[in-house]
Amino acid sequence: MKLFIRVDASTQIGTGHVMRCLALAQAWQDAGGQVVFVMATEAPDLKTRLNAEGMEVIHLPIQIGSAEDAKETAKLARQFNANWVVVDGYNFGAKYQEIIKESDLKLLFIDDYGHAEYYYADVVLNQDIYAHENLYMQREPYTKLLLGINYALLRREFSQYQREQKTHPLIVKKLLVTLGGSDLNNLTLKVINALKLLELSNLEVLVVVGGSNPHYEKLQVASQHLQFPIYFHRNVQNMPNLMAWSDIAISASGSTIWELAFMGLPSLILILADNQASNAKKLGEMRLIYNLGEGKDIAPIVIANALKKLMLATKERTEMARLCQNLVDGQGSRRVLNQILHSM
Repeated sequence: MKLFIRVDASTQIGTGHVMRCLALAQAWQDAGGQVVFVMATEAPDLKTRLNAEGMEVIHLPIQIGSAEDAKETAKLARQFNANWVVVDGYNFGAKYQEIIKESDLKLLFIDDYGHAEYYYADVVLNQDIYAHENLYMQREPYTKLLLGINYALLRREFSQYQREQKTHPLIVKKLLVTLGGSDLNNLTLKVINALKLLELSNLEVLVVVGGSNPHYEKLQVASQHLQFPIYFHRNVQNMPNLMAWSDIAISASGSTIWELAFMGLPSLILILADNQASNAKKLGEMRLIYNLGEGKDIAPIVIANALKKLMLATKERTEMARLCQNLVDGQGSRRVLNQILHSM
């Protein structure tokens, strides 16, 4: 069995689309299949990781989402005798899907907010908490919808992780900061500036810096005079261990929120892009996270005050973790895979 995945990553696009496709690709491998990624963007660090996972990466220098893109993708998929094509990204619309389907290929379309005018895919996957059928009224009769957190795509390091009920100390001593694979607006620096406002000495901080983040050196310089130790990790592949180590997190509102929920890690969430707002708002209303709102608009002092408040609220952190672990069980990738296999 061969799975063909058309997805992109860059400083502007971020890495989230690739990382959730990687989760599905790993599940496909675990079922005995082979995976080929096709990307129009250059992402050396991601390519290295995908290759290390035993997956082939083809670079297709083409206008993303164009009709030519769809035709070339379909042509390559047929050459590789692919069973299914997976497409993930906001530049892929109705016409793109139609071209893939006209090439007699099975298509899984990963979506977040119903951005396409019409859906021709065999399966549409929206893993977000607010996903509902009304987003996809304009679709083919055969199009199957996989909606909601039961289908959250978590990578193998999470789905195979033997999580435990997290204990929550009275005094928070370990903080994880993870603001996406690229962090185009360098909100990590804003968080570091917020940490400088904390009058604490018994705190340790781990900062995860994505492979597409261009601000690494600036972050190191900015952290030199903090009153507590701060450690930087790049191109991380052991996120469950880092989350298990942490007492609390500051995170972007992308797919990482499902990983944090699975691990039961109480989190302050910053919205980095418009498409992240609905998840953050809904989860905040459910008291599963502490939603800080738009990252680019928030002042460091607001982040610092919110962090201090949550650090002191042991009961609230414990309840957040319990609710989160009940919400995400880590088996979403397997469920999506089973739906694909049953449609073959």
